Amino acid sequence: MPNSAMSKVFIRSVEVKGEEVDRRSYPLNLPAFRGVRTLDLDPRMTIFVGENGSGKSTLVEGVAVAAGFNAEGGTTNFNFATQRHRPELAKHLRLVRGTLRPRTGFFLRAESFFNVATEIERLDEEPAMAPRIGHAYGPKPLHDVSHGESFLSLAMHRFGPSGLYILDEPEAAMSPFGCLALVRRFHDLSQKGSQFVIATHSPIMMAFPSALIYVLSEAGPRRSSWDELDHVKVLKDFMNHRDAVLAELFGEADS
Repeated sequence: MPNSAMSKVFIRSVEVKGEEVDRRSYPLNLPAFRGVRTLDLDPRMTIFVGENGSGKSTLVEGVAVAAGFNAEGGTTNFNFATQRHRPELAKHLRLVRGTLRPRTGFFLRAESFFNVATEIERLDEEPAMAPRIGHAYGPKPLHDVSHGESFLSLAMHRFGPSGLYILDEPEAAMSPFGCLALVRRFHDLSQKGSQFVIATHSPIMMAFPSALIYVLSEAGPRRSSWDELDHVKVLKDFMNHRDAVLAELFGEADS
């Protein structure tokens, strides 16, 4: 990474610590960490891609917690917990930071964003000296809109310039148009000094211009271009040859 880019990035790289004995047990035995000591991050967008169980969600969660975010999501000021879950990976990671510090940030876990929205409402209902925060997430309470609308409202209203955003499957509740809207929003924010680290299954998200893409395979992480991704190849094949793909899937190719 050029020195000029290094000076503008919040997290330059992620170092995976651990002796060989640690590598034989969870979570360092996941494909995401096989043979890995350091993973460079892009100043704008780093995307982790892999099959279920490859460790991509575990990885972004570990990075988020190591960066100071709450394990279930939210900002660095959130400290609630609805489960006893404590990310094991964070203690095995060292974040190599740039010279700048983010002005703001957020960790989005698609599976626990409901809990974040509930915590926002709880905080606003408590008598306290602190100002209410719900309005920062959009004109309507997050529980009063659909799951997908709440994700968009978060990105449009709470995300801002010079922020660090770590997202686990942000496409989970989104339509294709919603995914495109997120990509546009992320692009605009990256142009204003924000850095994104994302785990996703969405070829639309993976198409972010000039993103650094890592594929987490059994052989460990490897860099990839968008066109080389299996997610993209499978979708293209299905869209171009739907009937043939379905016939083969249902065992009807020879009938």
